[in-house]
Amino acid sequence: MSQIIEHIVLFKVKDDVDSDKIDAMVNDLNSLATIGQVLYISTAPIHCLRSASTFTHVLHSRYKSKEDLSAYVAHPDHLRVVQATMPIWEDIMSVDWIADHVPRVLKPPGGSVAKVTLLKLKENVTDETKKEIMEVVKEESHEISVGENFSPARAKGFSIGSVAYFKDLGEVEAHEELVKEKVGGYVEDTIVVEFLVPPPS
Repeated sequence: MSQIIEHIVLFKVKDDVDSDKIDAMVNDLNSLATIGQVLYISTAPIHCLRSASTFTHVLHSRYKSKEDLSAYVAHPDHLRVVQATMPIWEDIMSVDWIADHVPRVLKPPGGSVAKVTLLKLKENVTDETKKEIMEVVKEESHEISVGENFSPARAKGFSIGSVAYFKDLGEVEAHEELVKEKVGGYVEDTIVVEFLVPPPS
């Protein structure tokens, strides 16, 4: 496999939605694993959010190509789930990137912890600086995927995404916050999300 496309969606579920509907949304989104182009998909409540935003849930999925991601987005099962769950969303954003390398573990096991970091850069940041920022992000973990967003329409201005998986929450907490320290001057806003990967259904 020569490349991996990372697809991250953040959802804010309306406050008054009953828990059965939220559980159904998570289960329906995870059931999209049956679509042929999906290499991996995981939807879960956010365990920890460091951001001014108030997202409640996250979806992470992986594809072999941009074409496979497009086929997933247009697939009737995906459209049906979106149509059914859209009324309970208050807000949504998504970021897509080509991973800088193919992850060693394509399907992280249930119980592991994911850390997603999205960066909104200040205006007029050069391509050279973007590369430098992505190098700093990579220093956070050996098993991290990082790249520049190629779907700006629903990204709210966030242009660099990364995702790393850890064995447990203890490992995440031991993890250094290098980005702010080294390249914080170029960053206008950051969203950091941690979530527990649900066991396979």
